[in-house]
Amino acid sequence: MDGRVRVRTGRPPDAAGLVRLAGQVEQWFGPMVGEPGFHAAVERQLACGQALVAVGEAGLLGGLLVGRRPPVCHLHWLVVDAAARGLGIGRALVAEALARCPAEVRTVEVVTFGADHPGATAGGARVFYERLGFSPAEPAAPGPEGGSRQVYRRELRPDVSATPLEHK
Repeated sequence: MDGRVRVRTGRPPDAAGLVRLAGQVEQWFGPMVGEPGFHAAVERQLACGQALVAVGEAGLLGGLLVGRRPPVCHLHWLVVDAAARGLGIGRALVAEALARCPAEVRTVEVVTFGADHPGATAGGARVFYERLGFSPAEPAAPGPEGGSRQVYRRELRPDVSATPLEHK
C-alpha cells in the first residue's frame, strides 16, 4: 500500500465520501445511496467512532463500519474505491479494526457473499477474508438485493473459560 494512505477513525464529515463509495458497489449490496436508513447508519457509526477510513492524496479511498459487542467484533461493511482496489487498503482497514479490538473480544465476524453470489468472485470478498485468516461458517440471511450471504469468522484469542482446568 502507498505510504501516503493512512487509516484513521472516521468522522462525521466522511459520510459523503462513504456514500460515494457505496454507489460503486450497489450492484452487489443493493440500493444504498438513495436509502435514508443507510445514510443514518453511516452517520451513526461515524458519530460514535465505530468507523475507520483510509485517506490518501485523492481523498477517501475506503471505509469499514465496525461493531464491538464483546466477546465478538462485527465488521459490518467494507468498501474500497474501485480505482484503489488491490493496493492493500482493505487489508489495512481490517488490520486496524483487529488491532483496536479490546482484550474481551475473542472472535471477529463478517457477513459476506455466499459462494453462489456474483460478488463472491467479481469482488473477491470470500478470498479476501480467507487470506486474512477468516473461515466460512454458517449461512446468513440474504442481502437486501436477495443474494446469498455467509458468515466468516476469525478467532482472535482462545476462550479460556471453555478450556477445562487441569487438576494436579
